[in-house]
Amino acid sequence: MRITKPNRATHTYRQRLGASAARVFPLLCPVREIEWADGWLPDLVISYSGIAERDCVFITPDKPGKAIWYVTRHEPENWFVEMLKIVPGVTACRLEIQLTPNGDQCFADVTYSHTSIGAAGDEFVAKFTADSYQKFMQAWETELNHFLKQRGD
Repeated sequence: MRITKPNRATHTYRQRLGASAARVFPLLCPVREIEWADGWLPDLVISYSGIAERDCVFITPDKPGKAIWYVTRHEPENWFVEMLKIVPGVTACRLEIQLTPNGDQCFADVTYSHTSIGAAGDEFVAKFTADSYQKFMQAWETELNHFLKQRGD
């Protein structure tokens, strides 16, 4: 057995979204994300309800292979979701999204915490900088707000 200190990078970004938490929360789902995230298309979703729920598992294409996602917490009443994302041989990641109502809009505090589990993970963690994360989150925020504006329901 080998025990080592984690090589980990964690970043949080606050998105400002142009809709209520009640409207945004259902979109934080591997199935519903297809509606608004460019290029998002899971290979497989395992779910009783057909959408995000606790213990939902989904698989997505990733570099260098596939990512396995597992929804560990799904709390619509608290506007909170937590998932684990494992890219075998690369990283183990915890993703947390907390929505906070803000009038008829909401904030989304999105935290990714990537831990390396191999040489490719060390390279990934080194490139997971605050600047790269901010650009990733701003692109996600722009896509989601565009969808919310276009679908003004």
